[in-house]
Amino acid sequence: MGSFAYLPLERVVFGQPAAQAAAEEAARIGARKVFIVSSKSLSRKTAAIREIQQALGGRYAGLFDECIAHTPWPSVIAAAQAVRAAQPDLILTVGGGTPIDTVKILQICLAHGLTRIEDLDTQRASTKPSPVRQVAIPTTLSGAEFSNLGGGTDLRTRIKHSFTGADIGPRSVILDPAITLHTPEWLWLSTGIRGVDHAVEALCSVDAHPYCDGLALHALRLFAEGLPRTKAAPQDLAARLSCQQASWLAASTIARVNYGASHGIGHALGAAADVPHGLTSCIMLPHVMRYNEPATAAKQKLIAKALGQAQKSAAEAVAALVRALGQPSTLREAGVKREQLPGIAAASMKNRWVLSNPQPLRSEADVLRLLEAAW
Repeated sequence: MGSFAYLPLERVVFGQPAAQAAAEEAARIGARKVFIVSSKSLSRKTAAIREIQQALGGRYAGLFDECIAHTPWPSVIAAAQAVRAAQPDLILTVGGGTPIDTVKILQICLAHGLTRIEDLDTQRASTKPSPVRQVAIPTTLSGAEFSNLGGGTDLRTRIKHSFTGADIGPRSVILDPAITLHTPEWLWLSTGIRGVDHAVEALCSVDAHPYCDGLALHALRLFAEGLPRTKAAPQDLAARLSCQQASWLAASTIARVNYGASHGIGHALGAAADVPHGLTSCIMLPHVMRYNEPATAAKQKLIAKALGQAQKSAAEAVAALVRALGQPSTLREAGVKREQLPGIAAASMKNRWVLSNPQPLRSEADVLRLLEAAW
């Protein structure tokens, strides 16, 4: 028994220049005032946002580019204030998971009149329609654009919380491989492994089902081919688009099945130690897969085959891909201090996906052993 809820996602446009596609989507939707939310680096160090502004012409209604990694609540409140002041009828989000999640949570703020950090303590699920929807142009492979789940960090506790609402995910998504050329290599490749993590934990989920299995397996095939190609030839737009399409497949499982401890521990690492989520997947996923192997052996054989490494264990196949992409494989390399591990283990046990790990993690000590192995 189970269910699968489809998102109110109308279209995915792929392979078109971002500025042109953004203008066409705004016209299709009938938007008159389009407010852009982006990362500071993309806005101030490249011409990407300026080109989109020019393509929007008279529809352009303003810009917020102060999004901060791990989506701290104060930045969400600031973004919501900027949107309220502009009164747009569409938000165009350009960037990775941080700006996309920022907009998801600010949509809840707008729907429920939240203006203070304290308001987010109790309103983590929207029960009202969003007064303004977003269209997303992702520049990483994190896949945030394909879910209605947003993560935001409470700086008072250094814990990342999930926020959700029926329509806080994008109304449409634009996949332009050319705009991803601005993305730093480490971020592109590590979020690719984040996509692998989506696929692996969907396949191994305690409530896995054939629909998500199919999405996840083909995503792994595309990632296994596309990520090394983009590492070897960063200008290969066909390979980049293939990776974006792999992300589309893998991320379509987010919050459609329960993930496991790689995601859950990753949330705790991001909030407590500022480790980017792509890197948490590079480091934690192989260790979690080894731990889960007794409960997921059949699925892990499919994973190894999809990655083109049927002769290896699935955990080693993922670890080999991480090494081939030149990404870190230990928490030490990511700057985590050993004395931080007990606190991270404690925070992890409050995460729902740690609690839904297929091979149960019953205590902080169980999580700490995984962290020690990864350190």
